[in-house]
Amino acid sequence: MTRLMAEIIFLIGVFGWGAIRIPHEVKNKRKNRIHVSAVDRQERILLLVSLTGLGIVPIAYCLLARFGLLRFADYGFSPFQAWIGAAVFAAALALFLATHRQLGRNWSQTLELREGHTLVTHGVYRLVRHPMYTAFFLWALAQLLLLQNWIVGPAGFIGFGLLYAFRVSREEAMMHEAFGADYAAYAARTKRIVPYLY
Repeated sequence: MTRLMAEIIFLIGVFGWGAIRIPHEVKNKRKNRIHVSAVDRQERILLLVSLTGLGIVPIAYCLLARFGLLRFADYGFSPFQAWIGAAVFAAALALFLATHRQLGRNWSQTLELREGHTLVTHGVYRLVRHPMYTAFFLWALAQLLLLQNWIVGPAGFIGFGLLYAFRVSREEAMMHEAFGADYAAYAARTKRIVPYLY
């Protein structure tokens, strides 16, 4: 494993993310009307911050590193660390795919509920309430391990971490309002993003 190979693996992972996400987004927009939306300026800013940390900064680094972009912040490359990062990214994509399949028409990229929205508690949702967030945190960990740079590596954790910190309580409030006691019972028996821990 070389630094260039690690960057290519990261870009393949981003492409894999798009191959999973885009078809669901197109299908849901075409067939599935929004019933409740809490999308506001804060939500849009948080999405942009997350996109910057998990997408714009690392993709620009991978594509423009040959021209020296942010190379001053590189540290000694560890192939072992990069191989672990590749495995973590594969796990993130597998979980990401599972969450999209299990949510089906209930999926939304933002703080929205669809018409006929149901509470999904099977599959990976049996273990945690927000496995898609778990998948994004795994992506951020993979980025840290693959892109061994003091700025680019942690950018995913910072960007997505801010979105998670400011969004999750709002999302759960929406779910409590929509599903009442059923969601309260579900929340009482599951953790947010790490089974049995958090």
